[in-house]
Amino acid sequence: MDESSFERRARVIKAMAHPSRLQMIDALSEGERCVCELQRLVGADMSTVSKHLSLMKRAGLVADRKQGLQVFYRLKVPCILRFFDCVDAVLRNGSARARTGT
Repeated sequence: MDESSFERRARVIKAMAHPSRLQMIDALSEGERCVCELQRLVGADMSTVSKHLSLMKRAGLVADRKQGLQVFYRLKVPCILRFFDCVDAVLRNGSARARTGT
């Protein structure tokens, strides 16, 4: 794999690297959501939520559609949720090691 491939991967991972973005991705795993729902979920102002969504859209994680004045988002690649399963396994493994002192 060439260096640009690693850079593109890093861009996707960086696009998820914020608690609010992870929370939005989790909510979108259940289906399409309007921006207003995501805003209420993360408790941030609209401009902050829009910036998060824009970053995730540029990274290819989410897609949007407009319906009247509302904008709805959905996961573009739901397989990204398998990445979370892997992260959770790492966390479980780390917790087990912390308990055993290894």
